Amino acid sequence: MKKQRVRFLLFVYEHTQRLYRKYFKKKKRQWQFNEKQLLEFQADSLGRKLGEFYKKHGFTMIPKMENHDVHHLITGCGTNFEDEIAMQFLLLGNGKMNAHLLAAICLGTLILPEYIGMYTRAYKKGQKMRPFYDWDFEALLWQNFEHLKDFILQKNTVTHF
Repeated sequence: MKKQRVRFLLFVYEHTQRLYRKYFKKKKRQWQFNEKQLLEFQADSLGRKLGEFYKKHGFTMIPKMENHDVHHLITGCGTNFEDEIAMQFLLLGNGKMNAHLLAAICLGTLILPEYIGMYTRAYKKGQKMRPFYDWDFEALLWQNFEHLKDFILQKNTVTHF
């Protein structure tokens, strides 16, 4: 039964993703890097970690949706459907609000209600993090990934004077 519900969500995603990019991301431009170029960044950088993420999962970059993949890295959310919905809850908790996010949360909760505990934990986790949902991560690809992640998660980083 879950398989059919996930298939339905996949169908909805495939048919709404282009519309989302067209209407919600119209002012955004796609990144100037591809998956191969990301792998050329320094080993500890956000760019390299993102390139490795694409390679590990066999994903390709979707124009204007690159930040979404960075969100996966920073939050530790997986890429299956219940994790995707949980990440939307996390982003809501982090302050993001738009019709697409709310639709994904509502539909995801209706279709996969058995994960409501996971969704609630993700929302609370998002509330505890520094707001990052609207950052331009392309400008941060050179930054040390762990330091960036710790900053967003509000962990203290070691400072040497």
